[in-house]
Amino acid sequence: MDDLVREWSAQLLDSGNVAALVAGVLSLLLVLSRNTWLLLRNVVTIAHEGGHAVVALLSGRKLNGIRLHSDTSGLTVSTGKPTGPGMVFTLLAGYPAVSLLGLGGAWLVTVDLAHVMLWACIALLAAMLLAIRNAYGVLSIVLTGGVIFGVSWFATPAWQALCCALFSWFLLFGGLRPIAELRRKRSGGRAPNSDADQLARLTGLPAGIWLALWFLIGLAAILTGGTWLLLMPQV
Repeated sequence: MDDLVREWSAQLLDSGNVAALVAGVLSLLLVLSRNTWLLLRNVVTIAHEGGHAVVALLSGRKLNGIRLHSDTSGLTVSTGKPTGPGMVFTLLAGYPAVSLLGLGGAWLVTVDLAHVMLWACIALLAAMLLAIRNAYGVLSIVLTGGVIFGVSWFATPAWQALCCALFSWFLLFGGLRPIAELRRKRSGGRAPNSDADQLARLTGLPAGIWLALWFLIGLAAILTGGTWLLLMPQV
């Protein structure tokens, strides 16, 4: 059995297109499955809250802290002007951040820079750890960073590329599901203070417009990043 697994793995890694397709299908199943999504959604929340935090800092706001919760929700608190472009862009950034990180990862994989993606993720998680303000958040960051470090340190370059392709696909698909979940919550009146609703109050544009914008960004990221990954050369 071990010989068969090694032979299958070698054949898979020898074909970049097939490896990318397998990684994409597996990622989609992980996102669609309720059991795996309940656990792996924590990774999506990390990316989401990281997006809020980065844009808050870039827009001149003061980052007070980030909290990650066991129900996979999160909260990024920043202080500054309560209205204006800085606040709008900070609220806008969370949902697209997940898809755009997946898109960036897809590009790095296709240009044979998977190792750069791994170490960039570790660096970003280390920086984010400094802003975490609760124990579950620390645990989430440390565990996620530990898995990525393990891949970067112990996996061969071929397996690093395959793992990064899997991670990129997961972020691309995982960027869309929370938007659909938010839409369902809002239709049931269970998310009155969502990012979309806060943006609606700040800009006067309906929350549905922001949901549609996030969905289109995520869809464009999947089409672009997916094309890059499916054209991935031999790993």
